[in-house]
Amino acid sequence: MRVVVAIGGNALLERGDTPDAETQRKRLAAAAPALRALAAEHELVLVHGNGPQVGMLAVESESDTSLTRPYPLSDLVAESQGLIGSWLQQDLASAGHVVTVVTHVVVDESDPAFEAPSKFIGGTYDDDLGHRLASRHGWTMRRDGKAWRRVVASPRPVEVVELPVAATLLEAGATVVMAGGGGVPVTRGRDGLRTIDAVIDKDYAAGLVADRLGADLLVVLTDVDGVMTDFGGPGETLLHDVSPDELDQIPLPAGSMGPKVTAATAFVRGGRGRRAAIGALAHAERVVAATAGTQIR
Repeated sequence: MRVVVAIGGNALLERGDTPDAETQRKRLAAAAPALRALAAEHELVLVHGNGPQVGMLAVESESDTSLTRPYPLSDLVAESQGLIGSWLQQDLASAGHVVTVVTHVVVDESDPAFEAPSKFIGGTYDDDLGHRLASRHGWTMRRDGKAWRRVVASPRPVEVVELPVAATLLEAGATVVMAGGGGVPVTRGRDGLRTIDAVIDKDYAAGLVADRLGADLLVVLTDVDGVMTDFGGPGETLLHDVSPDELDQIPLPAGSMGPKVTAATAFVRGGRGRRAAIGALAHAERVVAATAGTQIR
């Protein structure tokens, strides 16, 4: 079975953790046995998040006084793809060949998301520094609580540039790590590809990868057991088996579960016999086997 698995960046670095490499390696090592088991049984593609990691790189770049200006966000996404991909290759090596593909994902410059930047990036600033950085670098800034933070657009992905390479690697028996952090955002023009200041949601990217590779199953692994009704309330209930139409009727947070469900339902609707699943990283094998998590058919 061809399986695409999306793993949140918080699998490596949870809120409150020190962003040391050792901390992240330990968290990934804890998840590795389940991922190795999946790689041994299926054609596997891994798409990982990078929110905490790219945020850390952004803070380092902003603080480096030897630079005339911070590195572009697209470059930092590429850096995080190589870093996390290397860690995954090391931890999954015993399951066979694992290859990381630094992936570029095309977005539409006319996407409405560019008119309303919404994704927070990097550190927090007081009023004075926030306004100076915005003026110096052309950043859009927005309040996050009492502090200012940089915000960027989050457009929908429309094309995965390295998809043919990934397909060839899969057919050769490799496990493929790709579209990390949603991919390096680019636009396509007459002169080729051009990077653009944006962040692509990794769940939407994973859904597009799964669709275009003809996957049988899309799995979104996160830090909760699945999709809940009345999440956090007295009537909280895990949905075990559900249709896309039923999920359409459930209000979900736009910044967390919403994109996961949107990506999963679009994938299921895109081809007969497809299945998607959302569940906890700790239960990865059971989520794939349809004995845990939320199964969408």
